[in-house]
Formats: sequence, structure tokens, C-alpha cells
Amino acid sequence: MAATNQNDFLIQFENISKVYQMGLELVHALRDITLSIRKNEYVSIMGPSGSGKSTLMNIIGCLDTPSTGKYFFKQYDVSDMSDNELADIRNKEIGFVFQTFNLLPRATALKNVELPLVYSGVNSSKRKEIAQQLLEGVGLGDRITHKPNELSGGQRQRVAVARALANNPSIILADEPTGNLDSKTGKEIMILFNKLWEKGNTIILVTHEEEIAHYSHRIIRLRDGLVESDEKNGNPIVPKISELEEIE
Repeated sequence: MAATNQNDFLIQFENISKVYQMGLELVHALRDITLSIRKNEYVSIMGPSGSGKSTLMNIIGCLDTPSTGKYFFKQYDVSDMSDNELADIRNKEIGFVFQTFNLLPRATALKNVELPLVYSGVNSSKRKEIAQQLLEGVGLGDRITHKPNELSGGQRQRVAVARALANNPSIILADEPTGNLDSKTGKEIMILFNKLWEKGNTIILVTHEEEIAHYSHRIIRLRDGLVESDEKNGNPIVPKISELEEIE
């Protein structure tokens, strides 16, 4: 068997723990977590409420830092980075997709997708070009001038996915991406994630839904701040070609 190339890893956790002070009580959200995620993996993180999955997501997304242990992102030790350095990684390397979409309500779909490019200093004409291409890529080329209240829940989440892709990130990090959607619309979003993975994106889903997790190729289960299991999904749900064509 060939040796694993360290450069294949996007994420490496070494003995990560996270402790919060809640009044006089110490809450151990994560306990000595060691795991790695490679480029172009499709991973789900699962666990009941209080298991630590949100804390794990926040650390992966550089929204929080560990209390102890090391976190390497693309071989860089981000465990002790400054807030500005962490923000730089968030803006350039991680595309976030949230359960509540987090779109600007008064901005068009195009303007919402342009937003990360504004922060990256991309000029106006190039921003519009990139944003339009991304919206077309998620099946919303005819909705670019619509505001969020003029879009369905599934369309809003597709705008959020397009926005997450704006800076060509290393990782798409999705927190309960189907949580506010009906089952049919949720399936459409999972079809979209499957297409993104096939194109080479690294996908990390945080979900409490078994069916959603089984679209991924690896499932990490947390309980009480510990990794309860970390297993390959030998039979991932693969959308049919006819289903993919529905949202081309």
C-alpha cells in the first residue's frame, strides 16, 4: 500500500479538546479528538444535541479555536492564529452553507453571491460575471434579480451554495443544510452537493438526519464530545441521472 501523502490532508486534528466556562461549571464540549479529512472527501458529522458536533464544525470553520491540541489546515497550524488570520482563512478557504440560509434580505441573488468577492477585492464587473456563472451552475440563471423573499426555500439554499463557492474554497462546510426544507427540496439540495463533490469539491455536512448523512461517503458520529465511530459509508445514496437533470 502506498504511503499517505500529508499534502492530501486538508484537515488534521491532533488531540483537540474544547472546554467552555459556564458560570462555575466547566463544560467539556470536545475531548481529545484526533481525525483527518482529505481533499475531495464527502463527510457527514452526526451526533445528538450536546454531542459536540456544532463545536467541531466551528473549529473546522475557524469560527472558534481549541482549548488544547493542534489543528492543521492545509499543513498550517491554525490552533494559535490571530482573529485576523482566522478570518482570512474563513474568507478564502471555507464556503459556509447554513440551515437558515443567511442571505441579505434586500439584496438580489446576484448581489448575495457577489458578497464574498467584495471582501476579496474583486472588481465589480468580474464579481457580476463570477456570480452569474455560479447561479447558472446551481440552476438559478433566470433568478439572478430576485430577492430572497421572491424565492422558494430550496432556491434560497441554492443561492447560499452559489455564494459559498464564490471564492473557490477548499471546503464546503454545511450546517444542517436541509433543516428548513421539505423532503423533496432537501433531496434537490443533496443532489446539488453530489454534483459539487463529483466536480472535486470537499464537502463536510453537519446533520442529525440519517438519510442526509448517507449521501456522504464517510460518517463521523460524536457522543459526549468523543468520536463514537468514524466509518466509511459503503453504500452512499447516489442520485439518479434523471433526478440530476431536474435541476440542471
